[in-house]
Amino acid sequence: MSKRVVRANGLRAIGIAAATLIAALVPVQAPADGESWVVRPEWVKAHEDFLASPALQGRGSATRDEAIAAAYVAAEFEKFGLKTAPGMTGYTQVAHVIRPRLSGTASLTIAARALPSLKLLIGADQIRGKFAFMQSSDPAQMPAADIVVATNQQASVRALIGAARSKGVKLLIVPESAGSQRLAAMLGQTPALRSYLEGDTPREAMAVASLSADDIAALAANAGGDVVLTAPIARDVADTTNAIGYLPGTDPVAGNLLISAHLDHLGVVNGIVMPGANDDASGTAAVIELARALASGPPMRRGILFVCYGSEELGGLGSRYFGEHPPVPLSSIVANLELEMIGAQDPKLPVGHLMMTGFERSTFGDILRKNGALVAPDPYPEEDFFQRSDNYSLALKGIVAHTVSGWAVTPTYHQPTDNVASLDIGYMTRAIQSLVAPLRAIANGAETPQWKPGGRPQEK
Repeated sequence: MSKRVVRANGLRAIGIAAATLIAALVPVQAPADGESWVVRPEWVKAHEDFLASPALQGRGSATRDEAIAAAYVAAEFEKFGLKTAPGMTGYTQVAHVIRPRLSGTASLTIAARALPSLKLLIGADQIRGKFAFMQSSDPAQMPAADIVVATNQQASVRALIGAARSKGVKLLIVPESAGSQRLAAMLGQTPALRSYLEGDTPREAMAVASLSADDIAALAANAGGDVVLTAPIARDVADTTNAIGYLPGTDPVAGNLLISAHLDHLGVVNGIVMPGANDDASGTAAVIELARALASGPPMRRGILFVCYGSEELGGLGSRYFGEHPPVPLSSIVANLELEMIGAQDPKLPVGHLMMTGFERSTFGDILRKNGALVAPDPYPEEDFFQRSDNYSLALKGIVAHTVSGWAVTPTYHQPTDNVASLDIGYMTRAIQSLVAPLRAIANGAETPQWKPGGRPQEK
């Protein structure tokens, strides 16, 4: 490393540390009456300007940049007067993560012939076996086989992957298409390998790969033969960081409310910084501002945990670690509201509203809406968003946990264009503001969200 690079990195570190220190020292301008708190758009934008800045390099999961983002959030929590959570000595919680990576060239062979067009998209393993063909574009026609070769280029790659997982397929091969190329681009042209928490037994993951039409024809010519996938794997250890602040309640048996978001994003992909201003610096900014607002008023009956998780993009690892090492008993958490991608208005929603995933599963959304929150049911039930955010690991443990989002299918999703310029700060500010009074009402114990019959998810 050159002296110039060392000096640049040093200046970057000094600048980040200074920004965090300044954030901690700026006084909070609290109104006399906490009930009339007004969320200010310049505060929301200031968080975005820092979290989604080039200095944080996209806040990659389990990286130093993620840890800096967590330190910033922790400093904000401390500035607002939040306490450390029970049993914790600081405002951050660190977990060790095992990160598998492809350490060599993956290969796929049939009858000892290598198929050169192989592009590994998801997972990696040593897999050998017979294969079944699937010519239909209908995911419902997915065969129950260890290895499935899909041949229809018009089929939705995402739908095929979902169907293959449900059938226990170990290796899904899809034809190279615009859909497979989009997925490869979204994954940064490297296979997505499942990370896991240190101490966990890694779950067997399905592998997904694409092949050219010629190589799929080569498979057809050798039907009945064995396909062999070889993919060498190395495993690295990294730290992921959760930021946690606590607002104690006045009644120690009334329970706690959990307000959360994830603070990580994709980091740098193929040399390009992925800012993650919407995903999920927007949710992180919302948690910070809700902490500021709710800490400004009189004490509430219930305690409130404010948590920003690391490593959501690696499979919700930060929230899973929190759920396994909670600072308060999970049984004391009466509800969890996760904030994810609230930076833009979804055209399918009423003006100014956020969508709540799994709205119909519990009374939480009804309680929020009755108290003035701008929330509405999820208009994308086919996307299974309820299971695709940090709320889900806690919902599986019985906590009434939902995610609220803005435009969940925004074109900037996992793109370099997910930057501060693409955000609607006014919409974000109004949405956050609409949550202040309803969350205060729940924290004061007026009502307790409950699962509706059949609404609680079950571990599969």
